[in-house]
Amino acid sequence: MRRIRRKKAKETPADPIYNSPVVGKFINMVMNEGKKATAEKIVYGALEIVKKQTNEPDALKVFYKAIDNARPRLEVKPRRVGGATYQVPIEVRQERGTSIALRWIRDFARIKKGKPMDSKLADEIIAAYKAEGSAIKKRDDTHKMAEANKAFAHFRW
Repeated sequence: MRRIRRKKAKETPADPIYNSPVVGKFINMVMNEGKKATAEKIVYGALEIVKKQTNEPDALKVFYKAIDNARPRLEVKPRRVGGATYQVPIEVRQERGTSIALRWIRDFARIKKGKPMDSKLADEIIAAYKAEGSAIKKRDDTHKMAEANKAFAHFRW
């Protein structure tokens, strides 16, 4: 039997302003073509807009709440059993859930048109904070799919 070796995930360094590893990871996710300074401007600009629009003194609390709201608890993974492929629901680890939530927020902000990226990102973060918007809809769809395929949970291994 083949043994699977898992690599240890590299620790993302915390960002310089908020001293948060999650914000540092988000900056790296937003970064395009190695332009980290541009990505930092976008993320910090978005957090400033979030601070102004929500009247919350700490934008980081809003950011963390938005991520927690958008984070999926379940997802489906395809498993081949015999000749058929089943969508098997599995629980999502905390770190993976956070990564997925950050990716969804980033992707849905990028899809929008007609505004600068920092304001699009801020809109998406605020929508997730209020438990509405595209990232939340995606999470709900993922949960529905996992719920619909609950009968195949015994194929999990």
